[in-house]
Amino acid sequence: MTVEHIDELFAKTLVGDYEDDAPWKAVRELRRIGSRAVFDKAAQCCGSIDPMVRARGLDVLAQIGRTADHPSISFADESFSVVSGVLRDEQEIQPLDSAITALRFLENPAGIPQIVQRQSHPNADVRHAVAFALGAFPNDPRSSECLLSLMKDADEEVRDWATFALGGLGNLDSVEIRDALFQRLSDSNQDVRAEAMAGLAKRRDQRVLPSLVAALAESAVSGPAIEAACSMLDMDADREDWSAADYASALQERYRF
Repeated sequence: MTVEHIDELFAKTLVGDYEDDAPWKAVRELRRIGSRAVFDKAAQCCGSIDPMVRARGLDVLAQIGRTADHPSISFADESFSVVSGVLRDEQEIQPLDSAITALRFLENPAGIPQIVQRQSHPNADVRHAVAFALGAFPNDPRSSECLLSLMKDADEEVRDWATFALGGLGNLDSVEIRDALFQRLSDSNQDVRAEAMAGLAKRRDQRVLPSLVAALAESAVSGPAIEAACSMLDMDADREDWSAADYASALQERYRF
């Protein structure tokens, strides 16, 4: 792969809006190549005075070298050093979001203090990135404390990810965690309520049962509701021959409520 081709791909990452398909296609191609030359160029971009160039460098380093056939990230320690260095002083929203997100994929617990430091950022996208990133470390006490706070965030997408990360991805169990999940059963957002149900059921908290049976009676039953029912019924997987009503009946028979 020539330096010219790599430079061309990096240039393509800067064309159009940040979320457009074309620049992300170029990011994914650079990640797939995953060579030392790509790493060096991405690291150079992370030192740019242009916030979008920094963001794209961070986006590449987040999963450099990772493919279906190669699940490990290349240059992981070096990438972590670059990303954490950017995050230390970053103030612009997009590279800040990209740096926090990159720490989630790099999966180095040394990054947790830098992630949780941004939990009260005024921008909801940044707080969402914090909740998302901590999903890589849901059983770390530093993460759980932050996620408990973000479960009460004003932004529903932040609450949704925080609830999923702590309740669904994590295995920690305490009165505080259960009570926080129970409070989210009355959340204004349906997805948050569904993740709270799944998290409570995972911990076999019977307070979930009324909400769970009600969710199973809805016209469109969510995946987390079925997941929660399976947890409460000690089922390893859902039953293809069961309807939502079958799960509800089994729950009522077992728990006699």
